[in-house]
Amino acid sequence: MKNAYNIYDLRELARRRVPKGLFEYVDRGTEDEVGLGHNIEALRRIKLLPRVMKDVSKRSLEVEVFGQKLAMPVIVSPTGSAAMLWYEGEKCLHLAANQAGIPFTMSGGASVAMEQVVEQIGRRAWFQIYLLKDESLSHKIVERAKAAKIEVLFVTSDSAVPPNREFNQRNGFTQPFRVTPGNVVDVLSHPSWFAQVVLRYMVSGGLPRYQNVPGDLRDKITGKPARMEVTPALDWAMFDRLRKIWPGALVVKGLMTAEDAKLAADHGADGVVVSNHGARNLDSAPATIEMLPEVVDAVGHRLTVLWDGGVRRGSDVVKALALGAKAVLSGRAPLYGTGAGGQVGAAKALSILRNEIDLTLGFMGCTDISKVDRSMVRLPKDMGA
Repeated sequence: MKNAYNIYDLRELARRRVPKGLFEYVDRGTEDEVGLGHNIEALRRIKLLPRVMKDVSKRSLEVEVFGQKLAMPVIVSPTGSAAMLWYEGEKCLHLAANQAGIPFTMSGGASVAMEQVVEQIGRRAWFQIYLLKDESLSHKIVERAKAAKIEVLFVTSDSAVPPNREFNQRNGFTQPFRVTPGNVVDVLSHPSWFAQVVLRYMVSGGLPRYQNVPGDLRDKITGKPARMEVTPALDWAMFDRLRKIWPGALVVKGLMTAEDAKLAADHGADGVVVSNHGARNLDSAPATIEMLPEVVDAVGHRLTVLWDGGVRRGSDVVKALALGAKAVLSGRAPLYGTGAGGQVGAAKALSILRNEIDLTLGFMGCTDISKVDRSMVRLPKDMGA
């Protein structure tokens, strides 16, 4: 880790260490990957205004989200595959997040039980769910999250149909996992990863399983649990039924328009995440940073607006906050760290982002991250004033 100075360095370390198919599952987008590049390019086009002759000797990165104090305005996003990037990779992630003083959002497909995470890190354990064709299963998972004292629940809204990730098909990284001559060679050409991850699982009871689904559906994460298909019939009526049984903060993740954000507020959401699923679903979707101001203007006074979409630098986080986000979700960056070095690597990724946010704040002459606003950015003409 000593030679990893930024997130790109961690990405390269992870790329070298893990099999190509697994790395591409984490790293790539969908179809022609236009959206993936556009997410990052749109962030680069936004400029931050430096201010001078201001005392910035004391700077605070603390924010409050859903009544919880965060040490910096970053939330570890729900992601898959951590358990295969490193032995007990999800544990590495949630412990690193807790060490950094920020929330860890468990994926609904996590291989670590929500009760264990809550026990280890307390209030900063959040949970994400896909609503299923069998709605009663979704409600069972939600009731379990309520009993486990999860306080913030994310509902992923943008995956009603499966994405067209052709490279996953080529690599055999599907559900269930498909063994091909290519991925056998790929795995065997990474003996260190194979020994550190696969063999360790084998000697300790086998590959990880989905841990937050009903007991009879806890298949291996390389399989596809029966009856666990995401519903294409997801609508606001289904969300309303979920709202009735969930007492905590309820967040809609994956919307991109003011119209959908207003509907989320009308139906009782406490927050929204402006997100295009890491550019992994609709390749022609706009960059999320382009849509953030529209959503903030529409509902920022009614609920908490969060954002994700291409965080590679701490300055990306500051830009999103300047455009009205209360905090930022980051998925790939901590995953790169996990793939590079487990908990140490995940902690390194979060430390890098924290340091870059702090330095950016200093260069902008600002001592409190909560004071960042639109007066501190310059947007391209095609992104508004």
